[in-house]
Amino acid sequence: MATSTTRRLAILLGLALVMGVTRFHPSLLHHALWDASWGVFFLAGFWLRGQGRWAFPLLLAEAVLVDYLVISGQGIDFWSHYCVSPAYWFLAPSYGALWLGGSWLAKRQSGLNLRTLGLAVAALLVAEGACYLISNGSFYWISASVPAPRSFGAWFGNLGDWYLPFLTGTALYVGLGAVVHALATQLSRLSQRGAHAKH
Repeated sequence: MATSTTRRLAILLGLALVMGVTRFHPSLLHHALWDASWGVFFLAGFWLRGQGRWAFPLLLAEAVLVDYLVISGQGIDFWSHYCVSPAYWFLAPSYGALWLGGSWLAKRQSGLNLRTLGLAVAALLVAEGACYLISNGSFYWISASVPAPRSFGAWFGNLGDWYLPFLTGTALYVGLGAVVHALATQLSRLSQRGAHAKH
């Protein structure tokens, strides 16, 4: 998606705002809002394809900063929190998988049609699945928060317990992003037609 620098920054700020709001209020996540982080990284890969050198690290830094503020705001030492362990740093390749999925889709999409929809579903399922395997697997096998003994059977059970909620939340935000994308595309076409009609 070719965009100007101003548009790219606006997209990045919009995605950062959505991620910040939904990630910053953990009490809301289970009652009203899912954490949009996974959807944000997929959409960022799609909308900001080719800008990964600066946009991806900025979004990743925001995610870590929000986690730090939420955890320390509860009076808990960041490094001693249940979710923070050596596995925490596997969020980078986890989110990277989502970014790559969005970028892959951006390169192959052909406008608003059924082919693009099919590619979007496939890209999201593969990218979200890879993200989930990396994040869940690293936490299960590396984090001290998971008591020993560990086994593949228990891990597969854990994977099954959490997969659908994560997929549902991610698909919801990507779906909302797709609606925004479709509306923006149609508005752009209408404005171009209007400009041509004036000439």
